[in-house]
Amino acid sequence: MIVNYKNGKDVLPPRLLKELQDYIQGELLYIPKPDCSRALWGELSGTRTSMAKRNEEIFRLYRTGHSVSDLAERFFLSDESIRKIVCKMRSSLREAAAVTE
Repeated sequence: MIVNYKNGKDVLPPRLLKELQDYIQGELLYIPKPDCSRALWGELSGTRTSMAKRNEEIFRLYRTGHSVSDLAERFFLSDESIRKIVCKMRSSLREAAAVTE
């Protein structure tokens, strides 16, 4: 694993560097991004969107009569995974209906 780091004296104001040296010296320090600038899992790669579309398709097919085992085979998932997706989608549908009432 390659670790890229920046020297604190090159990027920090002297006052902040001195303050940090009171806590940590000569060691690597990871400074995380603020929560507001972090992307959620799968957002950047598009995985989140593609899984949401897949789950909507699974739910649509289930509601039109396809069995759990048929969907599991079709989407290469376990029966339990299909049941969880159906349950979650059903719950989301109920919540959406409750909001519009």
